[in-house]
Amino acid sequence: MTATSKTQSTKQNYSKTQTLWQSGKDKNERPCIWMQAGVVSQKNCNHYYDCTSCKYDTAMGKQATAGKHISWQEALRKRDSIDRTCRHALTGRADHRTCPMNYNCYKCDFDQMFEDTLSPGQGHIRLEMKDVKGFKIPNGYYFHSGHTWTSIDSGGFIRVGMDDFAFKVLGGPDGFDLPLMGQELNHDKPGWGIKRNQNLGDVLSPINGVITKVNQAVATSPDIPEKMPYQDGWLFTVHNSDIKGAMKHLMADEDSEAWLNGEVTTLEEMIENVTGPLSADGGLLTRDIFGTLPALGWKNLTNTFLRT
Repeated sequence: MTATSKTQSTKQNYSKTQTLWQSGKDKNERPCIWMQAGVVSQKNCNHYYDCTSCKYDTAMGKQATAGKHISWQEALRKRDSIDRTCRHALTGRADHRTCPMNYNCYKCDFDQMFEDTLSPGQGHIRLEMKDVKGFKIPNGYYFHSGHTWTSIDSGGFIRVGMDDFAFKVLGGPDGFDLPLMGQELNHDKPGWGIKRNQNLGDVLSPINGVITKVNQAVATSPDIPEKMPYQDGWLFTVHNSDIKGAMKHLMADEDSEAWLNGEVTTLEEMIENVTGPLSADGGLLTRDIFGTLPALGWKNLTNTFLRT
């Protein structure tokens, strides 16, 4: 297998694993590294394979240092060299590969490439979508009332984007004013901007966190988010050490569907106020509503739906 095909295979495998996190299914297929190493008999990961901030991993490491049991690294080093599988393969995030560094991950080029490049750089490929009056919404995502979304990837990366409703209402953007790597975002505060012609709309950040990666493809091709808002159209990734706490203010699953249904109703009423009763049923809820009905007003739409 060539290096390119290995990388592509790793990306596909990683995508399968992150799909499990998004859907909340198949929890038994998320084996903790301590279980994979045989130190404990049963332990499934509930922390998105973000070992660096995992309380269980920290506690187990302290116990290993105190001599109460061996570390997962030492347990795996007892295996024959050909059976020393990379930790990312053991946890299902990468294809099978033998560890060449004797589990000294901090010295491993693949480990650094995986954590710094492959993991945060992947958009979502396989999604379960639902349709709410012509607007798409994926299962397993978290939504902010300003029509932004977050999703949690394997590895604890939080991905952020704008939803299908926002792009269908405002139309295809000419560009974005995206934050820079290292910039801090604050929940419910303007975090970036969306541009169309001479119009600019502020977008509220759905969560607190620090920008870890910006989607450069979007910077050069701003039409991608409109076409694939939940896949390749993600805008950036964010780090927050309290992932569950960061998500508690957001809507998911049935709550997000009910909210979106209400937003569509509001939009229908706005259209009827401009064009007359029942006109929203005549096919105006399509792509580029602002472009079709500029009388709705850019500021009116952004104030109403982006909450800015």
